Amino acid sequence: MRRGAGALAVLTLALVSGQAPRGSGQEKAAAADFGLPLAGAEAEEFLRTATVIDRTPIGKGVTRPDRLTLTDRRATHRAVWKTIHERKMGLQRLEGGGLEFDFRDSWKSEVAAYELDKLLGLGLVPPTVERRIDGRAGSLQMWVEGVMTDDERRRKGLEAEDAEAWNAQMHRLRLLHQLTYNTDHRNVRNVLVDPSFRIYAIDSSRAFRIQAALLTPEDLVCFSRAVIERLAALDRPTLEARLGRWLEGRQIDGLLARRDAILGLVKQRVAERGEDAVLYP
Repeated sequence: MRRGAGALAVLTLALVSGQAPRGSGQEKAAAADFGLPLAGAEAEEFLRTATVIDRTPIGKGVTRPDRLTLTDRRATHRAVWKTIHERKMGLQRLEGGGLEFDFRDSWKSEVAAYELDKLLGLGLVPPTVERRIDGRAGSLQMWVEGVMTDDERRRKGLEAEDAEAWNAQMHRLRLLHQLTYNTDHRNVRNVLVDPSFRIYAIDSSRAFRIQAALLTPEDLVCFSRAVIERLAALDRPTLEARLGRWLEGRQIDGLLARRDAILGLVKQRVAERGEDAVLYP
């Protein structure tokens, strides 16, 4: 399972075909060679206020996102812009097969996913804000530089040197997907990996369904103690205050019901396998 420093070197070279800068004058922008050029409040402020100087369709994904280049005169960075906001009531047949009740695909879920990530301390979703550009509201998410998709990583046979740290990230990612009922959770192209093997969760537009049950509870086998403690502390007033701008009441109902299901699953796993086998820091 361990490839050592060799895997890191191969990954770094392979990322040239990923989201690395293209080298144009406007896109030369990122402060770091890979990963997030900005994080936290600094990233949020930049995304909300920086001037858009370039806009290019990404050309991938059914949500038809654009890649924007922005500057605040001190730095220039890139971001993903989404405006999709679709809802279809009743039972719907999906383009990839299968049926779904109350279908939703919205930029609002992108912002809600980031705010929930912050509440739980997951460290997976890139900074994302609501912004109005050219009179249209949408989500603006910090572009992650120098990464490949997890699909590409798997096809290239690359594995993290620190398997324990990698697995901890994957467990948090699976919890996020189950908690938000992200119907795209099996799409490994929505998981980005940088040369340090840090994981980033993108494309949450089809998350936050109203269902109370978990999508695939069998995916949840280990849990971070710190995350579970924060999860248990969530209540409706907190969720309404932090996510209510982007989620409806029934979506918050579903989120709380799935939270309870996950907490019940944690107790079940601990009873079956023991605390040390189920919980990690």
